[in-house]
Amino acid sequence: MLRIAVGLHRNSADDWDSAAIWAQEVEKLGIDSIWSAETWGIDGVTPLARIASSTERIRLGTGILQIGARTPSGLAMTALGMQSISNDRFVLGLGVSGVAIIEGWHGSRFDRPVQTTKETIDIIRIVSSGERLEYAGSIFQLPIPGGEGRAIRPSATPRHIPIWLASLGPRNLRLTGSHADGWIGTSFMPETADAFFSHMREGAESQGRTLDDIEKMVPVAFELTEDVDRVTRNHAEGYAFTFGAMGTRSHNFYNAAWARQGFADEVREIQKLWLDGDRDEAKRRVPLEIATQSNLLGTADLVTDRLRVYRAAGIDILRVDVRTEGGMQERLDHLGILLDLVKKVNAE
Repeated sequence: MLRIAVGLHRNSADDWDSAAIWAQEVEKLGIDSIWSAETWGIDGVTPLARIASSTERIRLGTGILQIGARTPSGLAMTALGMQSISNDRFVLGLGVSGVAIIEGWHGSRFDRPVQTTKETIDIIRIVSSGERLEYAGSIFQLPIPGGEGRAIRPSATPRHIPIWLASLGPRNLRLTGSHADGWIGTSFMPETADAFFSHMREGAESQGRTLDDIEKMVPVAFELTEDVDRVTRNHAEGYAFTFGAMGTRSHNFYNAAWARQGFADEVREIQKLWLDGDRDEAKRRVPLEIATQSNLLGTADLVTDRLRVYRAAGIDILRVDVRTEGGMQERLDHLGILLDLVKKVNAE
């Protein structure tokens, strides 16, 4: 059954009153969850703490907190705090981010990210269970051997912390299948879902689980319009930034994911054009089907057809970015229309 999630909403960078109102209104609509991200500005947790105080039922997720920006124990402490103040509505979304941010902004080495993620999850689960923290991994050793530290039992009340991973590469997808409660996907087309799910399924089965044990969420832009051609072209051009600027020439996880879905040559050429400074041509080269097959664009009938494809592919949650020319009320109105379409599809 498909569900709908949304991100934060602010009228300006520091407008937290509108963020709280947005959260209250989407909760009334029956939205599954609201998600906060972090890049190199405000952290991903503080906004959710603000929203937790003005909502009652909606889940609150980080999409994502950057592994490498905090110690595993620090992540666990933050998650336990959020679970406490939200009455267990918090979802800890984690991701490795990328070398440019981790090494350029946080000053941590982007080294062995998948192993670091696995050990981070292990440590968070030890802390959240209330057990004394002792861990001997290849990345983390707690307490540090030969030092003066000691194994400490957490003072916080033990709580279950759902851990979701943002993963794109095969090894990280297998780790998601074997260790995570949920998946935060991106660069995803339901027609080529197996480019992701085959690896996730392999990881799940290695631990006696199935793909159904993992909640799966992907982002989509949602824009209702009769002018389908114009909107499709606008959205397609937006992907040129992802292909050209998200990552480095040699390390771009998004490009690798699109390559596995059949767009290797196109993505390589777009990245080259972008990095060489020909950004207008890079935008023109983005295939239109990338926009139409990874979003909800067009008339209500077209959107309904796409919802059916996502549901058939096994996606549980669509994290929707509502695109309108109006303000918050129009976004809420369009969300209401989308929820009606989802109910229709789920009832079929």
